Amino acid sequence: VKEKWGGLDILVHSVAFANKDELKGSFLNVTREGFATAMEVSVFSLIALAKAAAPLMEGREASILTLTYYGGQRVFPNYNIMGVAKAALEMSVRYMAEAVGPSGIRSNAISAGPLKTLAAAGVGGFNQIASIVEGKAPLRRNITKEEVANAAVYLSSHLASGVTGEVHFVDSGYNIIGL
Repeated sequence: VKEKWGGLDILVHSVAFANKDELKGSFLNVTREGFATAMEVSVFSLIALAKAAAPLMEGREASILTLTYYGGQRVFPNYNIMGVAKAALEMSVRYMAEAVGPSGIRSNAISAGPLKTLAAAGVGGFNQIASIVEGKAPLRRNITKEEVANAAVYLSSHLASGVTGEVHFVDSGYNIIGL
């Protein structure tokens, strides 16, 4: 990357995983192995990528961006250990912002509302969650992939040059609703 382009301007982290069995039933059914797997793949992977990318990003007003979900801040059925992993990911974004900020690198997350993706297919009751969000969000609709992409472009551009350590919601406003 350094030889061909001189450095790296944007790092997008969009990986998460938990065994399906760790998402079902009671949170107390989570195993040590399932916990470790979810944290390693969903959280530590961001740290490892950022550690490798940071030297290529220094002094470039670069941006590290990851994807999270509201299940890291509130309890959702059938999300269990993935919610804990997303909470750790969001806190990692904040610590990352402080660690890489002196080098001119920003670190942010996008918390997208429900989108039909391969990952969403593994969450039991996804269609019911999407229906509730659509009915209760201030915009009374779900979001599109394009809206998430637009937020990513914004957070990775000079338009967000003063934004770091943030979780930016793209969820039609669902996260502001109390009941």
